Amino acid sequence: MWPQLILSGMAIGSMYGLVALGFQITYAVSTTMNFSQGAFVMVGAVLCYSLNITWGVPAIAAVPITLGICTGLGHLVERWIVRPFAQNGSHAWLLSTIALGIIAENLAMVTFGKEVRGYPSPLAEVPVSILGFGVFPLEVLIPVVGLAVAISLRLVFTKTLLGKAFQAVSENPETAQLMGIPVARLIAFSFGLSTALAGLAGMLIAPIANVSATMGTLLGLKAFATAIIGGLSSPWGVMVAGIGYGVVESVAAGLLGGSYREIVGFAVVIAVLALRPNGLFGQAQVTKV
Repeated sequence: MWPQLILSGMAIGSMYGLVALGFQITYAVSTTMNFSQGAFVMVGAVLCYSLNITWGVPAIAAVPITLGICTGLGHLVERWIVRPFAQNGSHAWLLSTIALGIIAENLAMVTFGKEVRGYPSPLAEVPVSILGFGVFPLEVLIPVVGLAVAISLRLVFTKTLLGKAFQAVSENPETAQLMGIPVARLIAFSFGLSTALAGLAGMLIAPIANVSATMGTLLGLKAFATAIIGGLSSPWGVMVAGIGYGVVESVAAGLLGGSYREIVGFAVVIAVLALRPNGLFGQAQVTKV
């Protein structure tokens, strides 16, 4: 039972980590966040389902189309929902992005419907045997994808010119602008990447958790908790925290029952933040005077 609980927890935890990376990326670049991230998990799943199942577009084409649309929507969110407030020093972007998530969820209910729909996938139909217990190939693939994304982002931020530009924008956008760095475009790019990761998470989890207009609400909240636990300064830490959070939830549900999943999960969030206010892998911000 333990290996099955752990592997299932790693799969769902990787989803939390992918969505949480979206929070981490935008905060690292612009100190703002898109609190409609959970809604974009739903958007990714609904778009891919509609393209692939409803309209018959092959999955090999539906996936990149969905990622492209999510990326474009992320750019629009930054330009029209976040930037008008952030550039004036207002924190109203927090409420505006929450409102956007509510709007997106209700639009999905109107257009897609309120019913929960199964998403058939060959990766979630026939289990394979690992260490004597059966798992779906998708449950193995999801953590692999999540860790690969986290490692890639870590390398980009620390080893490339793009990463150095991101750091410059984060530390001092005015100076970065004077150095010729396209600050507005980089911030927009970070939001596009953020929503693309949320859409990817939605497509990956859809065959396991099914597709519905409300599927991203709680997932987005848990992803935000994961981002805080991992530390908003560490992409790698965010993914590790996401996997750990998923494993804790899975074990709690397996041993105590499904009703205890949220109780134990959020109790752990409170305990970790009480002991490590800056997250497990985060660092306290140093103010120079």
